[in-house]
Amino acid sequence: MSSSESSGNWLVFEERVLATLEIATNRRDRRRGLLGRDGVEGAMLLLPAKSVHTFGMRFTIDVAHLDADGTVLRLRTMKPNRLGAFLLRSRSVIETEAAAFARWGVIEGDRLEIR
Repeated sequence: MSSSESSGNWLVFEERVLATLEIATNRRDRRRGLLGRDGVEGAMLLLPAKSVHTFGMRFTIDVAHLDADGTVLRLRTMKPNRLGAFLLRSRSVIETEAAAFARWGVIEGDRLEIR
């Protein structure tokens, strides 16, 4: 998978497509994440990732830490200019607009899929 690949990727929960998904797999794209944007359409997967920050962000985001199977280990809403927790078991992180996970009905322990 190439860096910042977005064409044809979907975030899926219980057979429901939640959002289009941009995937950042190289170090440069993971470090940049959603920085410099005024918002996000869909979601971004940072792979691999154990933590995130919102320094320099212009908006509040929801963050989901996932294990290797896509199970949500932790959900948090992060305001700009914050340092997120480091989760040793985290293999990837999904970033999306604030309140998106609640709207989608996703909670800790749910399994998300990338298709």
